[in-house]
Amino acid sequence: MYTGKTEQPCCLCANPETTSRLDLPPRAVQGMKHAGSIAWRDIVGEVSIHFCENDWELVRDLVVDLDQNPLSRCNVAYASFDIREDFEALLNDVRDEPDHTEAETEMIAESRRVVETFDEDDLVETRDLVEAKIILWTLLDLDAPA
Repeated sequence: MYTGKTEQPCCLCANPETTSRLDLPPRAVQGMKHAGSIAWRDIVGEVSIHFCENDWELVRDLVVDLDQNPLSRCNVAYASFDIREDFEALLNDVRDEPDHTEAETEMIAESRRVVETFDEDDLVETRDLVEAKIILWTLLDLDAPA
């Protein structure tokens, strides 16, 4: 039986009716509001943040028109992510922390490709551009491998 969170509210205003989603690397959690107690190294997979229609327009304008990263205003409590199980407590076994370096390197490369081809590639949407820019700004600000 699954008892986890089933709705994904807007990470800015908590509106349950969302229209857009961005998938970010685990280290992006560090740049979000109220993230101090989250062990981002234990996050498995991507971190998804959602936006309602009104906030998506604001985020799109901030990123595309003003080149500003809105991530610091996103509440991590409304983000969607999985944390690895505590095997140390469950099995009395010590496991290594997940290494996100390879995934981050791939995300940076893909994000750069999206930014470079946005005007020429009809398959790259504005949502893709917003996600790519936020990933680049966030990871490069955190000194991720480039």
